[in-house]
Amino acid sequence: MLKLTENLPKFDPLRDAEWRGRLTELQYHVTRQAGTEPPNSGIYYMEERDGDYLCICCGHLLFTSEMKYHSRCGWPAFHSEDEKAGIRRLEDRTHGMLRVEVRCGSCDAHLGHVFDDGPLEFGGERYCINSASIDFEQGE
Repeated sequence: MLKLTENLPKFDPLRDAEWRGRLTELQYHVTRQAGTEPPNSGIYYMEERDGDYLCICCGHLLFTSEMKYHSRCGWPAFHSEDEKAGIRRLEDRTHGMLRVEVRCGSCDAHLGHVFDDGPLEFGGERYCINSASIDFEQGE
C-alpha cells in the first residue's frame, strides 16, 4: 500500500510569477498546475543514457538512470527515488480516481504519480513521471 506524506502548501502569487518566467508553457502547466503531458510524447520517455534526472524547476536530484525502466505506461518510469530526493506524496482525487501524486521535495513541483504496480524486486512501486517536470544530466 502506498503511503502519503503531507498536504499542499498555500498558493503564492509572487512566486507563481517567477515560475511563469522561468518555465516553458508545458513545464509550467505540469509542474505548477499539476498537469500531465500527453502519453508517449515526453523527451525522456525512451531515454536510455546513463545519468541523473533532476527537477526542472530547482535542479534537485530525483532519480538516476539505474532506477529507470520501460513500463510501457507512456511516461518515464522509475522503480525508486534517490535517497536524498525527499519526494512528497499527496492524495489526488482528480479525474474520478484515487491516486498518489508525487512532488519535488525541494520546490514542491508536481512530477507525476506513483503506483503500486512496479517491479517487485525493487519494492513494487512505479513512479510515473512527466518528462516536462524533469531535466536529464548525462553521466560521464
